[in-house]
Amino acid sequence: MKNRPTFKAFKEKALQREGVRNEYDELQPIYELKSQMIKARIAANLTQGDVAELLQTKKSNISRLESLSSKHLPNFATIIDYANAVGFKLEINFKKVATT
Repeated sequence: MKNRPTFKAFKEKALQREGVRNEYDELQPIYELKSQMIKARIAANLTQGDVAELLQTKKSNISRLESLSSKHLPNFATIIDYANAVGFKLEINFKKVATT
């Protein structure tokens, strides 16, 4: 049986392809936002169901909101409401992009 590459090796090889690298870079801010949302909820010791109840919505909506596989970006008001529900304050930063 042939050894499968590790995820890390697969990712490194895939990111060498320009199209993959561009898509990865484009999705990075959305992935980071959703990852931080999940970490904040867990730090608050809340389940998706708890957050849904606080926001008066369905658990499936919170699941979709947090989904790392979804390219969908929620509106700004929803992100603020989510942050408040889990006991956090939303902060936004701009970073200077290196020009080539």
